[in-house]
Parts: sequence; structure tokens; C-alpha cells
Amino acid sequence: MEVTDEVLRDRLSHVGEEMRSALERSGRGGSEARMLVASKYYTVEQVSMLRDAGVTLLGENKSEDLAYKQDRFGDDFEWHFIGHLQRRKAKDVVPRVSLIHSVDSERLIEELAKRVPEAGVSGTEVLLQVNVSGEEAKYGVGEDEVERLLETAASTEGDVRVRGFMTVAPQVEDPGDVRYVFAKLRAIRDSLRGEWAPHFDLSELSMGMSGDYRVALEEGATLLRVGRTLIERRGT
Repeated sequence: MEVTDEVLRDRLSHVGEEMRSALERSGRGGSEARMLVASKYYTVEQVSMLRDAGVTLLGENKSEDLAYKQDRFGDDFEWHFIGHLQRRKAKDVVPRVSLIHSVDSERLIEELAKRVPEAGVSGTEVLLQVNVSGEEAKYGVGEDEVERLLETAASTEGDVRVRGFMTVAPQVEDPGDVRYVFAKLRAIRDSLRGEWAPHFDLSELSMGMSGDYRVALEEGATLLRVGRTLIERRGT
């Protein structure tokens, strides 16, 4: 099926309805979570269609793709970085995004802090990536390392500000099988929120993708990352 404006709008509407239903089931309002479209799956023409359909938040996985698309679309979108970030690419990403989802080391935090003054920004906002499932192939720190990263970020005196946490769940056929991943990340956040309130609000939970975002929303996600689901044939 060709992806037309009508098809894209219909699929966006479907995801929006699913989001609202999941938020209602969790006792939250419709404005308590946002959909981020992972734009690595989309051509420039399709990104234009996303914009025209009302999408406002894009996430990029590579600094080169971020620069290319942002130079083309500018302030048409809010831009996040959602891929694994190498330290040598930090200087390219810091001035271009409002949130980095994938911070998972002290050295990266220190590099981001170093790049803030030269980027001419007041600070960079980040999420700490936590490998809740313990899969070796996934990036992220273990639960016992989270506070160490918070302490490192706090030592930057505002150059690196932690907004919350991100995780990637294992790929499974039944999304219910990874509910524990999302519930655990929320529990980690909740256990730290009071202690760290003077430094960081920790309000954001970036979790859930095309196949499991409904469960993630039920467990407290505030940012969900939707990929090719808007342009693939099955249209979910």
C-alpha cells in the first residue's frame, strides 16, 4: 500500500486513540504522554508528510541524519536524540536537540558538560538509559549504577540536567511479557525522585515502542517511540 497523506493521518489517529485508551486505563489524562516518531525510517518526503499531519516531535539515531533533517526542517519539529551516543559525536548533538534519551556513562556526561559552553546553550537535558532486562546486547546501565550517574550529572552544576530515564524492552510476541520492564523502570524512578528533587525533577520515562507502547503507557511512560508502524503495511 502506498503511504499517502490520508493513510498516514489515519494511522496517526489510530495510535492517538490507542494512547488515550492506555492512559485512561492507567488513570492518567491524555496530555500526560507524548508520541515521538523515530525518523530514521522516513524519507525527507515522508517527514514532510508527518509535519503536515501534525507530528511535532522527532527522534534521530545518528548525528549525521539529525543534522541533515534538522537543516531541512528546522523549527518545524522538536528534536530529540534517541540512538547510542558516542562521546566524539556529543559536540554535534548538544546544540541541536532538546533532549538526549541515551546517556549511559559518566564519561559521556562529562563530555556533554564540556560541550555545553561551546554550543552556546544553558545546559543539555538528558535521560539516563537503564538496561532493566539485563540483555547483554542492549546499552544502558544496571539499576545499581543509576545513582552514580545522577551524582556525576549533579556535579556539572546545571550543564547536564537529568529529566528522567529511558529503557528498551526485549522484543517479544506478547507485549504483556515485558510489562515488568516498564514497571521496574517506573519503580526505579519513583524510588529516587524524592531524594533527587532538589537537583532533577525526573519526570520523564521514555519507554515503549511500536509493538509494546500500550503496555508502557499503562505502566507510566511519558514518551513513547514509534518507528515504522506509521508507514508499514499492517498499519498498527
